[in-house]
Amino acid sequence: MTDIEHPETFHGLPVLTLPEPGEQHAPPLPPADSVAWRLDCLWNEDNPFAELWPRFLDSVDSSRVRALLIGPWWHGEYEHLGPVLDRILADADRFPALRGLFLADVISEECELSWLEMTDVTPCLEAFPRLEELVVRGCGESLSDTDTLSLRPVAHDALKVLRFESGGLPGSVVRAVGASRLPALERLELWLGVTHYGGDATVADLAPLLSGGALPRLRQLGVQNSEIQDEIATAVAAAPVVARLDTLALSMGTLTDAGAHALLEGQPLTHLGELDLHHHYITEPVQQRLRTTLEPHGVRLHLDEPDHWDPEYDETRYVAVDE
Repeated sequence: MTDIEHPETFHGLPVLTLPEPGEQHAPPLPPADSVAWRLDCLWNEDNPFAELWPRFLDSVDSSRVRALLIGPWWHGEYEHLGPVLDRILADADRFPALRGLFLADVISEECELSWLEMTDVTPCLEAFPRLEELVVRGCGESLSDTDTLSLRPVAHDALKVLRFESGGLPGSVVRAVGASRLPALERLELWLGVTHYGGDATVADLAPLLSGGALPRLRQLGVQNSEIQDEIATAVAAAPVVARLDTLALSMGTLTDAGAHALLEGQPLTHLGELDLHHHYITEPVQQRLRTTLEPHGVRLHLDEPDHWDPEYDETRYVAVDE
């Protein structure tokens, strides 16, 4: 995985991994509402999640917990997320202050993104009506339909940030976001990934989101990490939602000169505070056109060195995160 690390902060709070029991020289635990709590089972065979979760509830005042990150929830043989999420949701009433939830804070040294067997994450939004930020990391491909990342259309009045980090995001998830009622959502980030890992979303699936009608308060949009990044850029170039965005991310995918030209020839982007195009396949002359068009207007343009590829072989272009 590239572009994936353990966050040092989450939902505006420093991340603290719950110490192991009996850890020498461990300082007293901080107030429950002063940190984002991270739970990690990977390195302790005596602490599978079924034991770690009740210890967390006994150690921390869950009524004051504002943010929670679920790191590796297995030790030894990998387990899918479903039973872990069921256990968390069974205790949802003990977390009235929870505003941020990160499912699968896992990096490649712990488990490849494509191996993270997910589940239906809709119950998180149903069980936590005051949740403001939901981050889900994992792919859609699975050997079992019950272990596949999924989302149903949902109404949620408080959610401000929704992020799916995936090497293969199912189109059904994208369509569900577009069909949901999320009046407070300000930031949406979708890593679409590749078809090999279940990423079958199309530009048509994005239409309700790009129309501007589905998410009235959206100001930050990322449609990233896609093997159809040029098609996405072309659609975005004419999308009504762009006119009210502060930041736009079309990064991490296979964006080429074709997609960049579409952005340059489409609606003005000079109102943006930030345009993120890092990890791309844009030639230097077209990069320079982007700079001279946008930077004089104060747009922060993120353009790193283009990845090398052979134009005769499209398969040599890669997204930043797949496996």
